[in-house]
Amino acid sequence: MDKRIRELYNDSILDEALARYGVAKEDVSLLDGFESYIYEYRKGGRRYAMRVSHSLHRTSDATQGELEWLNYLVDGGVPAARAVLSERGNLVEPIPVADGSHFTAVSFEWARGDHATRERWQGGLPVRLGQIVGRMHALTKDFEPSEPRFKRHAWVDDYPEGFAERYLSPDDGVVVEKLDQVLAYLHGLPEDRDSYGLIHVDVHGGNFFVDDAGRITLFDFDDCQYAWFAYDIAMALFYAISHDCVSAEDVAHAKNFFGQFMQGYRRENEIDPQWLAQVPYFLKLREIDLYILIHRSLDIDNLDPWCASYMRDRKRKIENDVPYVVLDWGSFA
Repeated sequence: MDKRIRELYNDSILDEALARYGVAKEDVSLLDGFESYIYEYRKGGRRYAMRVSHSLHRTSDATQGELEWLNYLVDGGVPAARAVLSERGNLVEPIPVADGSHFTAVSFEWARGDHATRERWQGGLPVRLGQIVGRMHALTKDFEPSEPRFKRHAWVDDYPEGFAERYLSPDDGVVVEKLDQVLAYLHGLPEDRDSYGLIHVDVHGGNFFVDDAGRITLFDFDDCQYAWFAYDIAMALFYAISHDCVSAEDVAHAKNFFGQFMQGYRRENEIDPQWLAQVPYFLKLREIDLYILIHRSLDIDNLDPWCASYMRDRKRKIENDVPYVVLDWGSFA
């Protein structure tokens, strides 16, 4: 989270957000959040989630576009946590602040179940997850926001000029060069209805729950953007495997996960096998992007275990074009 957002946020913003949804403060608890403030609350005997974000991260129009797409997908059969209306009947509640910017409050149904256990991952979950992503891609081909101003941004907008330099030190010059090389390559890829559209771009184990019956409920569509379907596929792989995926065991796990995922995916959507050859480029984009975001948002000398493990030797790997994982991509066609 940008430090400017933390400086602007205060209890009065939260109080106003809760009032917009008719929620008592004693019924609210703070959860973890990377880019926004996330809360759990209870109302009418049911559990809900609330997200409070700042316009530095997402404008109210962009958030409206996210929630319209989310509910469109739910209506189309995607098992996701639906956005709910405020007391005023709005999907998005903008809350202005003194500097002319604004926060947005939104709310969602609570996802049933909990984070997937190791046993769940080994029990066919990748197939079901791939099927959900395939369903999203099939549906998104026909999606249009209710107004043009609600259209979500494209992937390239996440990388304005000077993006990497703003958060990295001069010692990271080679990392900046590597990002520029990946971006230049991706700019040359075709964008058509069967390969490019509005995608989730953050499908991982932290963004869905699984219930006792093995049913998945997806959430956190905050990063949704126009990009290639193969990027969504790559992101699911990125987070499902070890970030030091070199041992025979880890590579075998990656191969097994991706094979199952694509099996489920093709039950709902067809993608040209040639796009699977682009997955390493999308993996590399996310690898570099996450390296930059950790520098931006976290104390690099006081990281949690997952981030510390990820960052270990990461700079060398990026500088030397070490693949995130080596698989025979043609074998999944």
